[in-house]
Amino acid sequence: MALAPGCTRPAPSPAPSAPQTSAATPRGPGLVVLTDVDPRIRTDIRYAGAHNFVGRPVAGYAEPLCLFTRRAAEALRRVQDAALARARSLKVYDCYRPQRAADDFVEWAGQPGEQRMKAEFYPRVAKSELFDEGYIGAPTAHSRGSTLDLTLVDVPTPTQPSYVPGQPLVSCTAPEGQRFADDGVDMGTGFDCFDPLAHTDSPQVTGVARDNRRLLRQLMTDGGFVNYDREWWHYRYRDEPWPDTYFDVPVARSSAGPAGS
Repeated sequence: MALAPGCTRPAPSPAPSAPQTSAATPRGPGLVVLTDVDPRIRTDIRYAGAHNFVGRPVAGYAEPLCLFTRRAAEALRRVQDAALARARSLKVYDCYRPQRAADDFVEWAGQPGEQRMKAEFYPRVAKSELFDEGYIGAPTAHSRGSTLDLTLVDVPTPTQPSYVPGQPLVSCTAPEGQRFADDGVDMGTGFDCFDPLAHTDSPQVTGVARDNRRLLRQLMTDGGFVNYDREWWHYRYRDEPWPDTYFDVPVARSSAGPAGS
């Protein structure tokens, strides 16, 4: 959810912002479906469903897919090789995010009464502070096509229970075994946990969870990705092909080219 580097945090507003493109920029950033490049990588695309901080599918997520620039996808395949050598696999929560989704988050932030998912995703932070604290950003590096949110899972991977809309919510800061039973390894918080405990090097996260965060960062850093220090799950490919351009094609297979081209 991080703010794009070099951008200031705007005040929440329902007015959408236009993607930054030019006549010389193609309509799309040359996306591929990640699982076409590497079917071993697991996906759990949260913004295509209801289990996320807004509690509904997000604008622009027509299909539950991870779309990624080819360069970043090939780098992630190498990270997956390294993870599997440690008996772990990557699991992706979000990849390319269209500009309309970032606009949807801005509009949601301007609705103070809409807080149905607060108890899980931001139990200790006021909704009005989510932008100022850096938990939500617009524009976002995700819209450039080479940033993703992910975790590690054990191999073999345990079964993850399905989220049922309306089910009782538990704080993302609760201990493993009490919060939502994600099939990922213990990272000290759930995904998209808007809380200081989710900062990658939070001193309050110790033991196994700290080791898991460090392993993920080592694997991703060795693979050419850079972590956002307020979110243990957020990584940007350092050599991204579109460092200054934000795209708005929907998350759908029709927005991607063939994996082998």
